[in-house]
Amino acid sequence: MLGIVPRRCQCLDRISCRSKDGALTMHGAHNGALGQDGERKRGRWSRCAAFLCLVPAAGLLIGVLNRPGAWYAALNKPSFNPPDAVFAPVWTILFLLIAVAGFRTFEAEPRGKSMRLWGLQMILNFAWSPIFFSLHRMDVALGVIVALLAVILAFVWRRWQTDRLAAMLFIPYAGWVGFATLLNMSLLRLN
Repeated sequence: MLGIVPRRCQCLDRISCRSKDGALTMHGAHNGALGQDGERKRGRWSRCAAFLCLVPAAGLLIGVLNRPGAWYAALNKPSFNPPDAVFAPVWTILFLLIAVAGFRTFEAEPRGKSMRLWGLQMILNFAWSPIFFSLHRMDVALGVIVALLAVILAFVWRRWQTDRLAAMLFIPYAGWVGFATLLNMSLLRLN
């Protein structure tokens, strides 16, 4: 008991002091709460910036390391194959949407099932380009992209219940991956 009381007094001494008229005033308690809130907000902004920088940067790196090249140019393509210039801007926008949805999900449930789905879709997304463009395995890439689409849809369904904005951010992504799945399937059939 005696060991506890002096510690409490020391703690109170740090957040209080006597004014000139002898009244006990508290200082630092209110500012401390605000300081903690400010630190939490700064941490939140740092995490948001990390998602917004790292996700598109990783996508850019995967794209640079796995360029379509001459092999892709020589493939027979379906009539709906978009021009090569479309892919970079579309993926840049999609990676920003993916990053925001990932950040929102991380803030809500950093170790939850939705965050695991988000991480799995990132792994599948980043695996597709090397399999398709570098290994030239359109068949394996088709399996990866079908799995990717399934995980994206599972993420949308799961987040729709708790964070509709995060779910809606994945809808254009699901549309593009659905289109890419059809394109992958067509390329496999034509070649």
